Amino acid sequence: MTDTVASSVPGHQLSVQLEDVRAARTLLEGVIVDTPMEHSRALGRMLGSTVHLKAENLQRAGSFKVRGAYVRMARLSEEEKARGVVAASAGNHAQGVALAAKKLGVRATIYMPRGVALPKLAATRDHGAEVVLHGSNVDEALAEAQTFADESGAVFIHPFNHTDVVAGQGTIGLEILEQQPDVDTVVMGIGGGGLLAGSAVAIKQEGARLGREIKLIGVQAENAAAYPPSLAADALVPLQAVRTIADGIAVGRPGEIPFEIIKELVDDVVTVSEDAIAKALIFLLERSKLVVEPAGAVSVAALMEGKLDELGIRPESVVAVLSGGNIDPMLMLRVIQHGLSAADRFLTLRLMLKDRPGELAMISRIIAETDANVIGVDHSRIGGALSMGDVSIEINMETKGAEHSALVLNSLRAEGYEPLVQS
Repeated sequence: MTDTVASSVPGHQLSVQLEDVRAARTLLEGVIVDTPMEHSRALGRMLGSTVHLKAENLQRAGSFKVRGAYVRMARLSEEEKARGVVAASAGNHAQGVALAAKKLGVRATIYMPRGVALPKLAATRDHGAEVVLHGSNVDEALAEAQTFADESGAVFIHPFNHTDVVAGQGTIGLEILEQQPDVDTVVMGIGGGGLLAGSAVAIKQEGARLGREIKLIGVQAENAAAYPPSLAADALVPLQAVRTIADGIAVGRPGEIPFEIIKELVDDVVTVSEDAIAKALIFLLERSKLVVEPAGAVSVAALMEGKLDELGIRPESVVAVLSGGNIDPMLMLRVIQHGLSAADRFLTLRLMLKDRPGELAMISRIIAETDANVIGVDHSRIGGALSMGDVSIEINMETKGAEHSALVLNSLRAEGYEPLVQS
């Protein structure tokens, strides 16, 4: 546990309390579903403990965001509802606000960056929101949404920095305690911090009431990790750049309200690499049959990377929260390929050959004898590095892991070829 993150349960100074989360849950009755808790034997074997997955990727609108958005909007006055709401998002928050607005009969305008994935754009519009495409990233869309709110009077719905939003997200914590009463460690991702902060209030304060201490660990993508430096400085430290496949938690600055709660209640915050996230996403597809977006897979990535062991935590019962499942199919294709490569199950080789009959057949025979599966071959006879009579080929193949990939490479080298592994 870091010096800046405590597991104490303070009382009145927190802006969100257990009773706020309970009240939010009452508001959400009939609006959301209590998402299932899936037992993962494979992860349990890795950790030597019982592991369950809180499948919030199966929530309405595909993520936890509808919880906080609905609670925030349900508590607006009739005059505020009449003015409509506005939000900015590249995906999950947009769909959560759009669905909540439809349920409440409120007009919603959502600003999304021009490069937003088409499935997320279509889903947001399908819920009845007016979508305005603006800017090249979420920050630019956010600024325009704020301008719209100032000029039109529409109520701006922040994705995480509001007490009602935090309380709504925290209802996940209550569900976890009810569905898995013996849990001693909960792991979940962090972007701005609303989900972790709300869940921390529910889990820590309800756990204290029951006389139990439950560890709570946050996870960030290492290329979008604003919380570790902020917690170390005890102040909000914005990142200069954010770049990660986990776009759902690609937030460069913590929210003030979540940060104050997280620094008091959360036991620790860890980071995971892009490779670890990709491998976790594939693991969930293959072993749990769950479609999860990269941001929703960071909790599993942390378990697979042994982060709890690094913290000295030896849990008996772990819950990992899968916070969302809204992934663009084209991104999924890229992430799967990246994840397979990171796990040494996808190998791309480039070889220089003489442009004569039989060369490709020879390469194919060697690869076939190693039992690797070729899924793509690209020939090139033109290029600055090629001499007359030479040909460059790039071969994509499936392998069974690091040892199998080494066998393929060694077999080619034994026949006099010089394969170059492509990243």
